[in-house]
Amino acid sequence: MNTWMSALLGGVLIGMAAALLLWLTGRIAGISGMLGGVLLPKRGEIAWRLAFLIGLVGAGAAWLWSVPGAYVPRQGFPPLLLVVAGVLVGIGTRMGNGCTSGHGVCGLGRLSLRSLAAVLTFMLTAVITTFIVRHVA
Repeated sequence: MNTWMSALLGGVLIGMAAALLLWLTGRIAGISGMLGGVLLPKRGEIAWRLAFLIGLVGAGAAWLWSVPGAYVPRQGFPPLLLVVAGVLVGIGTRMGNGCTSGHGVCGLGRLSLRSLAAVLTFMLTAVITTFIVRHVA
């Protein structure tokens, strides 16, 4: 499948999942919030969160299984650096009160100015970090 076609299909599926979750449950499809709700559960909140997260991972696994070679992982990243990056992303989602899915997909779709500020901040940070890693470091 062409790169643009798989990106379009993925975007449509993400948008539909986020819209259905909001429409059916009134909940925002913010992945960091869902994961946080599984790790620190409240009564009656864990089932739908687990279902969504399992579906998210399961859909990715199904895609990898059905389209061999669709994803080729990059090699050569030091594991410690990946752990540090993951921790920094977690801290950032906590500070920004949400992640790319919550702010970028759901917040912008609801015309939230706070989400616009968050998306602009993390996109600018990503551009600067990529430039430094590829051209300076």
